[in-house]
Formats: sequence, C-alpha cells, structure tokens
Amino acid sequence: MNDRPHSPIQDPRVNAVIARLQGARQRPPGGGPRGGFNSRDPHAYAEQGFSIHPEQGELIYLLCRGLRATRVAEFATSVGMSTLYFAAALRDNGGGTVIGSEIVPAKVETARRNLTEAGLAGYAEIREGDARKTLRDLGGPVDFVLIDGWPGEGGPSLAREVIEIVAPQLRNGGYVMNDNAEPDYLDFIRDPKNGFVSMTLPLKGGTELSLKVK
Repeated sequence: MNDRPHSPIQDPRVNAVIARLQGARQRPPGGGPRGGFNSRDPHAYAEQGFSIHPEQGELIYLLCRGLRATRVAEFATSVGMSTLYFAAALRDNGGGTVIGSEIVPAKVETARRNLTEAGLAGYAEIREGDARKTLRDLGGPVDFVLIDGWPGEGGPSLAREVIEIVAPQLRNGGYVMNDNAEPDYLDFIRDPKNGFVSMTLPLKGGTELSLKVK
C-alpha cells in the first residue's frame, strides 16, 4: 500500500528531483536567519536551501494550471524547489517562463542544475542579484508571484519592498503567495486599498494567499 500523499504532478522525473530535495532538506545550527545562528548574511547559507514545502508547491501547481499561467515570478529561488512546481505547471499549460531571483550565486547554479535534471530548464529564467532590482521589470503582466525571501533587520521587510514592486505587474485575477508572514507585508496585502483579498492557509505554519481584484 502506498501511503505517500498523492501529487498532482505526474512526471516522475520532476517528482524524483522534488523528493531528493525534500529528503536533503536541512537547517543550519540555530535554525537559520530567524534562529540563533549569528549571521544574517544570505551568503553564509549557501549550502542550505530555505524552500517551500511540497504541499505549498502542489497548491502553486494547481492554481497555475487553473489560471493557465504563462508568466510567473518568485522571490527567492534558493535551490529551485518552488521553481520546479512553477515550471512544471507552465510546461503542462503549454509553455511559459518562471522569472526567479536569487542573490547567492551558488544557489543560482544549484537551482539551474535541479531544473536541468527535471527536464524543466527551458521554462525558467533565474536572475542573479537583489530582487528589488531583478524583479523591477518582469516583461509584462504576471499570473502568480511567490514571495518567500530573506527576513531582514529593521526598516521595511524585503517582502514588503518586493510586493510593492511586483504588485503593479500582477494581472487582475492573479495570485500572490507569501511564506514568512512578515507583519508589514501582511499590512500591505490585507489593506483593501492595495487591491487584494487575502486569507491565511494552514500550510507550513501559516501561508498567506492573496488574489488581486483591482
């Protein structure tokens, strides 16, 4: 009897890479940038992939299939776990591009290798650098945005800064998913004047899913 949760992705090559990444998931001593580890420098975590969980990825896949998405964006790519779900959905929709942003060069290379191994490299464009610059021009309206980036110290969070950059580029009827529940991000996305309706999902301790309505 197979008790593994059923995945909507039917491609065994993609599922094999996802399973490998999930099996290798690790966190540094102290839990990472929000724990006791003494560095907030993302380059200090070049060997760790801070990634969404499979249930979040499967929801991304289903929503992108339903939207018939062809252009999506993410902050941050890390080792490419979320990119795999996006790219699989775009491929199964008939084509498109995931525009990812990742500031750590080693992770950019790892993500590209993972996409190649899954047969999805042709559906992703990973831009190396600060997402506040790399995602400023997405080349046209996007259908879905994932904001799962680095928690900052003081001032506005990176999530808040990035959503303000990408929100005008998201089409009406498009979705945004946020993984870290930064308070100032939630203030923005839950304020009706910014054009979204939003809810918190019981995934990975609280995942905010928002729909752009105007």
